[in-house]
Amino acid sequence: MNAGADAPLSVYLVVGEESGDQLGAGLIEALKVQAPEATRFLGVGGERMAAQGVSSLFPISDIAVMGLSAVLPRLPLIVKRVYQTVDHILETDPDVVVIIDSPDFTHSVAKRVRKRAPHIPIVDYVSPSVWAWRPGRARRMSAYVDHLLAILPFEPEVHKKLGGPATTYVGHPLIERAERLRPGPGERVDLAGAVAPVLLVLPGSRRSEISRLLADFGAATALLKAAIPDLTVVLPAVPHLRVRIAEETAGWAVQPEIVSGETEKFAAFRRAHAALAASGTVTLELAISGVPMAVAYRLDWFYRRIKDLNRFLPIATVTSMVLPNIILGQNVVPEFLDDGASPEALAATVEPLLRDTPQRTAQVEAFRRLDAEMQLGEDKSQAGEAARIVLEVAACG
Repeated sequence: MNAGADAPLSVYLVVGEESGDQLGAGLIEALKVQAPEATRFLGVGGERMAAQGVSSLFPISDIAVMGLSAVLPRLPLIVKRVYQTVDHILETDPDVVVIIDSPDFTHSVAKRVRKRAPHIPIVDYVSPSVWAWRPGRARRMSAYVDHLLAILPFEPEVHKKLGGPATTYVGHPLIERAERLRPGPGERVDLAGAVAPVLLVLPGSRRSEISRLLADFGAATALLKAAIPDLTVVLPAVPHLRVRIAEETAGWAVQPEIVSGETEKFAAFRRAHAALAASGTVTLELAISGVPMAVAYRLDWFYRRIKDLNRFLPIATVTSMVLPNIILGQNVVPEFLDDGASPEALAATVEPLLRDTPQRTAQVEAFRRLDAEMQLGEDKSQAGEAARIVLEVAACG
């Protein structure tokens, strides 16, 4: 540790995208409460961390890219930023480094810091999905990560079994905002009465997902409209794709109500009776909101080849692509992959979820169990628990 008896604690944070910036800002805020002397915050972050006093080494837009086609043209700059970050960490010699999500970038930094400055402790905030993809990463992480802060409750046991670093569940960001997802009085009308059911359609937040799923979701809603004439469809869209989605849904049998922004999206969740969704974090949002769902996904050509390879050389290790199913250890949410995601199959599965049926009740009850499993306990917060462990690791460094 570089801090003397009277020196402030120095914390270096490295994030690679906006979601990590949000976690980083919350962590800094909690550290300021728990350790007021920890006034020296350095690193790579975005606007939220800047508001907490971090002057980012470079704009995170330089590295916040996803997908092979987007990464390749920017690879030389990303590699440059990795080495620039490592050099800055060695120059500033912090008491602890916290890497947050975005493992392709942040873990590249952590490995090099551990090799060149092994005295600096490293905390990883958000586990890579070793439980779903390339489980060998867990054991390799233990060489350069001193403590892992998990946001899914089953991850500590997974890392223990796989030989990963010491891991603590600190809570999921969605649990901190659960009240925004859960309906208040009168927001979600009881289906037992003669009401028009509300269906959420969530085809994804990326252009590629929408290209693969939107047409099938539209055909499924047409089948549902034929069975339930008073059906209402609401489609939350990310702002930069709203115009495209409006154009592509203009000919749907039931015209969706398109909403944008987190406030309108969560309001739609609180109204909805069921959902047709792409696989992703949105399935956990729906579960916390108590919205039964059917989930679909179509892989691109590269991941289809990986899926084929997995039959001979296991790479993926889970039996579900739906987060609530993985957390519960039970496939309560029906899921459809690739050619199985036909409009007919999707409509047949969603229709009973829009009525007062055993299928609907089974999912709602399962989501209550999931909610209980994800809670941290009274008087605990995600950022507070994360800050507590960061301080412990820094003190032992």
